[in-house]
Amino acid sequence: MKNIIIGTAGHVDHGKTALIKALTGIETDRIKEEKKRGITIELGFAYLDLPDGEKAGIIDVPGHEKFVKNMLAGAGGIDLALLVIAADEGFMPQTREHLGILSLLNIPEGIIVITKKDMVDEDWLEVVCDDIRNEVKGTFLENAQMIPVSSYTGEGIEELKQAIFQLIDQKTQIKNLDVPFRIPIDRIFSVEGFGTVITGTLIEGKMKVGDPVTIYPSRIESRIRNLQVHSHDVEEAYAGQRVAVNLAGLKKSDLNKGDVVAVPDSMHTTMMIDIKLTILKDCEREILNATRLHLYHGARDVLCKVVLLDRDSISAGESCYAQLRLEEEIAVKTGDRFVLRFYSPLETIGGGVILDSNPFKHKRNDPQVLESLNIKENGSDKEKISAALKDYSSRFETLSFLQVQTAIPKEQFDQQIQKLIKDKTAFRINDNVVIHSDYLSHLKDTAVKMLTAYHEENPLRDGMKRDEFRSKFLKYEDMAVVDKITDSLVNRKVLKIVNGCVALYDFEAQTDNNQELIEKAFQEGGFAPESPDQIAARFPKIKNFKAVLDSLVSSGKLIRVEDKILLHIDYYNKALEMAKEYIEKNGQITLAEMRDLMGTSRKFAVAVLEYWDRRNITKKVGDARVLK
Repeated sequence: MKNIIIGTAGHVDHGKTALIKALTGIETDRIKEEKKRGITIELGFAYLDLPDGEKAGIIDVPGHEKFVKNMLAGAGGIDLALLVIAADEGFMPQTREHLGILSLLNIPEGIIVITKKDMVDEDWLEVVCDDIRNEVKGTFLENAQMIPVSSYTGEGIEELKQAIFQLIDQKTQIKNLDVPFRIPIDRIFSVEGFGTVITGTLIEGKMKVGDPVTIYPSRIESRIRNLQVHSHDVEEAYAGQRVAVNLAGLKKSDLNKGDVVAVPDSMHTTMMIDIKLTILKDCEREILNATRLHLYHGARDVLCKVVLLDRDSISAGESCYAQLRLEEEIAVKTGDRFVLRFYSPLETIGGGVILDSNPFKHKRNDPQVLESLNIKENGSDKEKISAALKDYSSRFETLSFLQVQTAIPKEQFDQQIQKLIKDKTAFRINDNVVIHSDYLSHLKDTAVKMLTAYHEENPLRDGMKRDEFRSKFLKYEDMAVVDKITDSLVNRKVLKIVNGCVALYDFEAQTDNNQELIEKAFQEGGFAPESPDQIAARFPKIKNFKAVLDSLVSSGKLIRVEDKILLHIDYYNKALEMAKEYIEKNGQITLAEMRDLMGTSRKFAVAVLEYWDRRNITKKVGDARVLK
């Protein structure tokens, strides 16, 4: 199914509205002021019946320079442009600006329509046609058909219709329906008995009555109560159609012109976008870095600052990579087209394509940034996804986030992710998180550097306790992700786990002759050993007492049940075994009963029981403990 939007463009009072009425029989000037002044102020809409029974939507855009903002709101969804030029005036300033805008928005097809043919003679018409051909050289209309018409007499209207039908049949591509839908809002109004209604061009995807929606950038949620296409109720609407959407539960004041109605979680909001910027060939301004501009995207107008990433200025006909830093939050997609106008006076200076819809803030003249943007502009899907993984691996963003970020259809995205994993360019953390292998290598280097320093300072220890390693290795809240990366480095024989400690794979803890002396001292103490300070005082010649003690704890030969109470592993295990047997037989154990089993003072029994509570081995119920 081909759903086509036709849009007019051209200078004020060149007959765009009259032309649409001649083509369709529909008057697009809706408001009193438009009829009074004889010019279009807001967008107007009509439809053209096609030979196959389908209808093509037609957008009548304003021609006056004061209403270019409204023209831009309607131009974004156009598939086929009618550049309207009056025979009695020829090419005019707004003709030139509108042609530039259509080129910047990458409108694929068009026809040049010369109106008011009845007002000039053939010689004058020939001069005007030659002038127009010269003006459109180097644009998408260079080889377009040029059809003179008179909306007043009807001359040429049928020929124009047939040219439109032929162009639609032969050249217009079918819109992508297999992506989440979105509609930039260009009108908002209320209908008594129905509530709030928005209109816009469904630029991609398909939507149906009952679908949930999110309004971006506000993220207000709603539901589609009713749909209309060409003034008829429908159950489903498709990309390329002009659609009126009745939204449930929303007031008119909840919405703004330029907001986007889309599938929930299908878009990101942003305060920055990376772009490929192109300045119009006839632009008379030199645009300096940090210039304040107007960004026009969809039906939205936002003030921004342009940061030129590889130069200090850009002039007519030139292109470069840039970052727009916005003054308001917007919702866009990678691959969208946009237009830029000068802040004051308002005049179109250029536009281009969005390369990254939610980038990091860049430094200027950074070769890595420029290389990444080149890939995002010219690379394959696989290369673009790889670049996105490089950008976002440190944040462990989900695959769903990256798919929205790259704007690559989900099926193709999933296929390329599998290829990247297969050729070891990417590493899978879990079902919805994949990181770039470069970042995994960075994490490996981080772990090696950290543990090398740790082993030098603690040569007697088996390694760094796993909890300590987790917290120092990677500042990330999901410990499952940290453990997955650690396990990967273990599998690659970079790291190893010894007695609950993380160590470099080739590291072996050093032995110290004093370890046996200190271990024996604690073992001889049984269930009531001396404190570390008391034992240290017995061996004044052992200068590295603390390091030796820590190595015994790290290796598991001593259990630190309290800061100053350490049990030898043999006595710790014996105490635990006695307690479990007692609880299994009696249902619980009290502090006094534990003290008697150990044959010690209350201090040691308390330390052991509280240690088990912290380890979730036991839990306190009243004055007793039970197994957890």
